Amino acid sequence: MKFHRIYAIIIRNLFAYKRSLDRLTDAFYWPALDLIIWGLTSKFFTQSNNDSFNLVSIIVSAIIIWLFLWRAQYEISINVVDELWNKNLVNLFGSPLKFSEWIASFLILGFIKIILSVGFAMGLAYFLYRVEIFSLGFYLIPFMILLILNGWVLGFIVSGLILSYGSKVQTLVWVTGWAISPFCAIYYPVSTLPAWAQKIAFFTPPSYIFEGMRQVINQGRFDLNKLIIPAILTLIYLFLSLLYIKNSFNKLMDKGLVKAF
Repeated sequence: MKFHRIYAIIIRNLFAYKRSLDRLTDAFYWPALDLIIWGLTSKFFTQSNNDSFNLVSIIVSAIIIWLFLWRAQYEISINVVDELWNKNLVNLFGSPLKFSEWIASFLILGFIKIILSVGFAMGLAYFLYRVEIFSLGFYLIPFMILLILNGWVLGFIVSGLILSYGSKVQTLVWVTGWAISPFCAIYYPVSTLPAWAQKIAFFTPPSYIFEGMRQVINQGRFDLNKLIIPAILTLIYLFLSLLYIKNSFNKLMDKGLVKAF
């Protein structure tokens, strides 16, 4: 056993950090995200002295409702990455397949998987914690639709970046949704965030949705503004994200699918 050969392999892998987004996120992103989210959540719990505060319902409901957004984003972007991994884009678009049909298939497939995943999570939540997510009643439906649309927004943005830069940015599939999660106030109110982060949350549609969910659980009251404001923001973001992914795809076609990757 020669130390210089061991040393060479160690140096080789350390140099890979400079060009590997995957390695950087594993080393720094996830630990930082855990500290931010659970630190803010702990701060919120510490400050809450309300006897009617339903901790289990809020946490479990938030986890389930977050799945709508995360799965919607993930199913679009992971399918795009999968086509790159398999080098299948040339085969797909050598056929009469249109770009709109390609995207529509991802949306439908993603929706089916969301129903299966969320349905399973709801059943498990009731079995383990006796939390009935449908206690939110009618309000669950618009919350669900808006979160799915926001997931599509992120999915289109991530897919556009992947079409532009290839598999070297593939880690965005897993990290993008969680990157905005601290500003979404999933487990804690927006007021828990520092002032600068609250300004970002103001332009983040899911923050209104999770605030509205907690309001329904704790107070039995529904604020229509928690739907109108995020709906307007979501439609704007959805339009812009569609333009972006279509533009990325057009540039990819101009370069040539074979040469691009």
